[in-house]
Amino acid sequence: MLDIIMKVFGKPEKRSGQIAKERLQVVLIHDRASVSPELMENLKNEIIGVISKYMVINKKDMEISLANDSDSVALVANIPVNSLRHGVAKA
Repeated sequence: MLDIIMKVFGKPEKRSGQIAKERLQVVLIHDRASVSPELMENLKNEIIGVISKYMVINKKDMEISLANDSDSVALVANIPVNSLRHGVAKA
């Protein structure tokens, strides 16, 4: 149901050319930051594990990448949250 609402009110779906361009940008950024695909996959899995303790997330639509600025690299995460988990102890 959320997918239908997102299609009606959300951003339009990306074309294959746009998706390919974004993937190439991610590959180039990873190369510049010297981060292996295995490290990124491990990082993504650990982030999923931690966040999943507190929230129900949409793993299919999540994006985790590195953004490169002139003098730094930033971890950028777009993780759709479906709901919060109830009964999780607060720190």
